[in-house]
Amino acid sequence: MNETQRTDLAPHQRQAGRSTLFSLMDRKRWIEVGRILLTGLVAFLYWREIIPVPVLWAAVAIGLYPLVKAGLTDLVKERKIGTELFVTVATIFALIGGEEVAGSVLMVIILIAEFIADLNTDRARASIRSLIGVVPTIARVREDGQERVVPIAELKVGDVVLVRAGDGVPVDGVVTGGDGAVDEASVTGESVPKDKAAGARVFAGTILKSGALDVRTEAIGEDTTFAKIVALVEEAEDSRAPVQKLADKVAAWLIPLIIVFLVAVFLITRDVSLIVTLMIFTSPAELALATPMVIIAAIARAARSGILIKGGIYLENLARATTIVFDKTGTLTIGSPKVSDIQTYDPYTDAQGLLRLAAGLDRRSSHPLAEAIVEHTQAQGIDVPEPADFQVVPGRGVSGTVEGRSVLVGNAALLTDNDIPVPPTDEASTIIHVAADGRLIGSIRLEDRLRPGAKEAIEGLRRNGVKRIAMLTGDNDAIARRIAADLGIDEVYADLLPEDKVGAIKQMQDRGERVAMVGDGINDAPALAIAQTGIAMGAGGAQAAIEAADIALMTDDLSKIVGVRAIARRAYRTIQENLFVGVGVVHVLGITAALLGWIGPIQAALIHLGPDILVFLNSTKLLTVRIKTGPSSNLQPLERG
Repeated sequence: MNETQRTDLAPHQRQAGRSTLFSLMDRKRWIEVGRILLTGLVAFLYWREIIPVPVLWAAVAIGLYPLVKAGLTDLVKERKIGTELFVTVATIFALIGGEEVAGSVLMVIILIAEFIADLNTDRARASIRSLIGVVPTIARVREDGQERVVPIAELKVGDVVLVRAGDGVPVDGVVTGGDGAVDEASVTGESVPKDKAAGARVFAGTILKSGALDVRTEAIGEDTTFAKIVALVEEAEDSRAPVQKLADKVAAWLIPLIIVFLVAVFLITRDVSLIVTLMIFTSPAELALATPMVIIAAIARAARSGILIKGGIYLENLARATTIVFDKTGTLTIGSPKVSDIQTYDPYTDAQGLLRLAAGLDRRSSHPLAEAIVEHTQAQGIDVPEPADFQVVPGRGVSGTVEGRSVLVGNAALLTDNDIPVPPTDEASTIIHVAADGRLIGSIRLEDRLRPGAKEAIEGLRRNGVKRIAMLTGDNDAIARRIAADLGIDEVYADLLPEDKVGAIKQMQDRGERVAMVGDGINDAPALAIAQTGIAMGAGGAQAAIEAADIALMTDDLSKIVGVRAIARRAYRTIQENLFVGVGVVHVLGITAALLGWIGPIQAALIHLGPDILVFLNSTKLLTVRIKTGPSSNLQPLERG
């Protein structure tokens, strides 16, 4: 890769992220624009009595072609009378009944409406496709001391890829050399570049803003986090929300009722002009568009913020959730215990000596509490000796010899089993006791820290209409209740096994609550599955976490839960607005005005364009509008302008 290739990459990636409407105008769409303009011009010339009726019929036939094709496809394959077939019948009826201008104007307006809907839908889909930018198609590889440029398809797991400032990272991998700042907004939604050094993970589709990195390849192409995210979000379009299915069902049985209604009116009035006017206002076009555009826009908006929603059904379920349940460890807390206090009971052993003995024994243990004690001891600059006769006592702790002394490090039960008395302790903390030569010499208190922003996220969810917030944990009741009190959580379920968490969620559902569960996506998989909506925290790079939940947050930022809840509620409200205002009010008023003889076909066709535009604008505004989620959220509009 020469210097020109490398420096041109980043602007190309930035340009790919701009899904302008003009960029979506391909050859097929320009042909559609020509079809609409031709039909509209011929209708105008006929109205001015410049061209004869056969020319109008020919133009209408050209305009109707895509509608007839789509309508017959729906009728044959899905056995339903769609909007396209309904409009085709209305247009032909108008022409036969002598309302040539009204019929052609109706057809032109429907063509315009469908064109705008299709364009705006593809705009949202283009936003989805451009979430991660453009993954480079070539990479610089170091092999046998030499550098060479190869296509991505030729890379193998284990290859070392060189990434320089301004480059897009081409693979998922681990940094083996160098350092730099990587913009991971495309994967995680985080706006601040992350510093990377040896041992750090990087993802395909991200951009190295500064520095230089050597990356050992772990995943390529379809196996990268980038590819899996794009695939999941694109598949989400096919998972329809219950409200969308309801709209489809309503449209399916509404059209036959409309036909019966129109036939009855015609038999009574014999007024072709009135029937054409009513056909315009009884067209269910907006009903078919009221929900899918909103769902696509909401999914695109969330994905741009590092939130993956697997389908419209989960978007609606989250919007309607009344209770949100959190796992404690690793979700509301960091999940990494830290030493918070040291108590010595032996006048000949100070805090440093206590830590030295405890860490000397714990250095052979893989338990998180042992690792925390060793890490704290080393951070204090204390040398950690090697133990002898090391032994793990399951469920209790460890024993062995350190510097010639017989040492026990573990819980109260370990010391009690060895006839060593232990003073009462505060059950709201984790206490590790240390004994040497048969007597207690001190205790080490460890605590799991609250995740930053946890309290603000809880408050934000309450502002977003969540009625109850609960916490499930396998930790003891005293610790759980202390954390719940700090965060303002309503219900606490402690000392739970994974199957107990499932039972707790079922109890809530039996009470009529709609439950969303937030967990780490792996250990909490059963609970995530049983909840109406499962939300996995910190799924960046973890395919198991992505697969375990209905919604996956690519980082551990709790404010994103507030963000996705706000997006879901906004989307659900937008669908309701589309159905009530765009379909209900306008059409009811239009039908009433037609039956009273206040408007004719031409006026009806022009008025009909109003709700179409209203539905389009109301749906696609989800891509650009700023959504209020609370002070800790960094959720931004997907596009500006």
